[in-house]
Amino acid sequence: MRGFVPPDPSTSVSIERFAIVYVPKRSRKRFSIGCVEVVETEEQALEGSDEENNHFAAKVLGPSKSSEGQYLYYLINWIR
Repeated sequence: MRGFVPPDPSTSVSIERFAIVYVPKRSRKRFSIGCVEVVETEEQALEGSDEENNHFAAKVLGPSKSSEGQYLYYLINWIR
């Protein structure tokens, strides 16, 4: 997994999650915590997505603290 800190297997802090991500384009690979709404299931992510208003369903990893002190989620894959 290149480009982000791998998850710590002894904790559940930075883990894979389903989410609705607010982003102008799907070309980004990491997102500020304020742009990510974590949901429980893939179905909830799909139901909450609204591509016309830049809300996309995704599987993300995080949160993780960047070297600048920001909390980020990293894209695993877009759903759909």
